Amino acid sequence: MLRTLLARCLAVPLVLGAVPAAWADTVKVGVILTYSGRDAALGEQIDRAISLYLKLHAKDLPAGTTLELVKRDDTGVNPDVAKRLAQELILREGVQILTGGQWTPNALAVGALAKEAKIPFVVMTAGGSAVTQNPFVVRTGWTLWQTSYPLGVWAARQSGLKKVYTVVSDFAPGHDGEQAFIRGFTEGGGEVIGSIRIPLKTTDYLPFLQKVKDATPDAIYHFNPGGPQATAFMKALDDIGLARSQVTILGPGDITSDEELGNMGKAALGVITALQYSPAAARPANAEFLAAWRAEYGADSIPTYFAVGAWDGMHAIVDAVKAQGGKVDPDRTVALLRAWSTADSPRGPFRIDTASGDPLQTIYRREVKEVNGKPANVELESLGEWADPFKTLPKK
Repeated sequence: MLRTLLARCLAVPLVLGAVPAAWADTVKVGVILTYSGRDAALGEQIDRAISLYLKLHAKDLPAGTTLELVKRDDTGVNPDVAKRLAQELILREGVQILTGGQWTPNALAVGALAKEAKIPFVVMTAGGSAVTQNPFVVRTGWTLWQTSYPLGVWAARQSGLKKVYTVVSDFAPGHDGEQAFIRGFTEGGGEVIGSIRIPLKTTDYLPFLQKVKDATPDAIYHFNPGGPQATAFMKALDDIGLARSQVTILGPGDITSDEELGNMGKAALGVITALQYSPAAARPANAEFLAAWRAEYGADSIPTYFAVGAWDGMHAIVDAVKAQGGKVDPDRTVALLRAWSTADSPRGPFRIDTASGDPLQTIYRREVKEVNGKPANVELESLGEWADPFKTLPKK
């Protein structure tokens, strides 16, 4: 039923001979993000980067071509809502490209519809590996396997840690991060002495952390989606006496979200993370990005890895539109996106892996340190250039 309806609606321009030429002047991009609720701050990071990139680079589009953003609020992890909004954007608004993809469950739902409608979908931040198992989906963010597997390898082989307890949010990216870290850590000879999955809407972490503390691990691997949840978890670690203790706190970069570091205080100092970006990085492209961001949003505003995934996602979309002279063909757009690369990302050079649709990028080991009196995620070393290990490692 849906396939038939989509086909009929999307076929309308073929009947109305004058419409395609008019549409070539305006490329409509549907944006589905969380603009309200507990995690609206994460959606704001993505939205700000999308808007800023377009403001600065709309002039790069072909003459006579404009790019129109049509925004919708999924209100959080609501795949049914995200799918309904995608249907509305495709059928009523006639968007030619979809983007956003803040949450893995939502991105999977939207991706299935994008595949059916043959609408390219640029996922900017959702970190579950399964998201790109779809030919119409391209990701410009990262995956939890991409950050957590190399962190597990490092923890086992170079840190001296022997026993780790894993504590993750109970949804697809948390499961991915848990499995990735465990594989990397155990392959290197480490031992995982326990694992806990915490319901995503939990606000009281102390009962879970008491069990972890009683197990006396050398380290805790943790994942949460970042933003205010990251601060709540870090404060719980401090309250129970695990932060700033002999127990090493490890995780992907989500757990020390840059815009939340000031709220975490000294509890976050010494936390080790792996990620593809830090605003504290001294790359020229990052300095330019930070200057543009602060000029637009204020000197105290901090762009995060969410913002960088969106910045590069918008860059890829603009480049794909430019390459087609403003006349967007779905198959051609997907092909362009899956071959896209840049040397000028704030995270450093990276490209989209054509086969998987995921980014190929450098992952850095970072530590929260005080820089000029403020906490910052300082990049200590490269853990190498990685595609998504979930797709490249031998299956077990």
